[in-house]
Amino acid sequence: MLPSRDIQGLLDIMAALRTPGSGCPWDLEQNFATIAPYTIEEAYEVAEAITRGDLPDLCDELGDLLLQVVFHARMAEEQGAFSFGDVVEAITRKMIRRHPHVFANKDGRLTPSGVKDAWDRIKAEEKAERAARRPPGEEATDRSLLSGVKAGQPALTRAMELQRKASSVGFDWNDPRAVLRKIREEADEIEAALDHNDADEVASETGDLLFALVNLARHVGADPDSALRGTNAKFERRFGYIEQALAAQGRSLQSASLEEMDALWNEAKGKEQPSIRANVEQDRR
Repeated sequence: MLPSRDIQGLLDIMAALRTPGSGCPWDLEQNFATIAPYTIEEAYEVAEAITRGDLPDLCDELGDLLLQVVFHARMAEEQGAFSFGDVVEAITRKMIRRHPHVFANKDGRLTPSGVKDAWDRIKAEEKAERAARRPPGEEATDRSLLSGVKAGQPALTRAMELQRKASSVGFDWNDPRAVLRKIREEADEIEAALDHNDADEVASETGDLLFALVNLARHVGADPDSALRGTNAKFERRFGYIEQALAAQGRSLQSASLEEMDALWNEAKGKEQPSIRANVEQDRR
């Protein structure tokens, strides 16, 4: 089998990998649940390549993400549920339906806000149609204001969406400082849980603190995932400084005390401050 630009080649490869007896033992033992974490991971790697501006890597990562779609579709086909072709048909139908100003009404002219309004209206219609197809007894869950927040989203993103939904009906604080007080309250509850030496309680209270921090990010107009990505990059940069400084002394991380590493961390932080202030001044001009 040779590499191909035709999607059928990828479908054939996945079919071969999933063929009992001659396929790959690892691929054969997978199911939707075991593959789902890889699907999420590949989506994040696509986002990371975009953040780096690495287009060759983006091409590679998009291929990895496409493989995940093909993998799930193949497993569904084996169960007689749907095939890759059904996936393609479903998304093309959805995109045509959600863009009537492009495909159904060529003379229509919509502003960007008008496009969003039409998109939201059509999505609401699709949601109502899905609800109508569900067996009796399942409709009650759709009455919740929060039912439209997808469970499969990353936790930080889902927390933000849950809070936005609740805020739409007034269940919210009006001042970021009130959220700060909540954060301090949650931190105190973690400390109390630590005193109780209850691991489950500590984990639960930690989740409450994270939820409150997402709430603060929402109130100050910061995207929590982007903010955390920035902090991750900062941590990597400063920790790298520690490694380089120790290496220049002919030493390893293992040979340094926490106090020494902390001093180098503060040194790295101090070196960053002038450049940060310079950037702020530049932005003000």
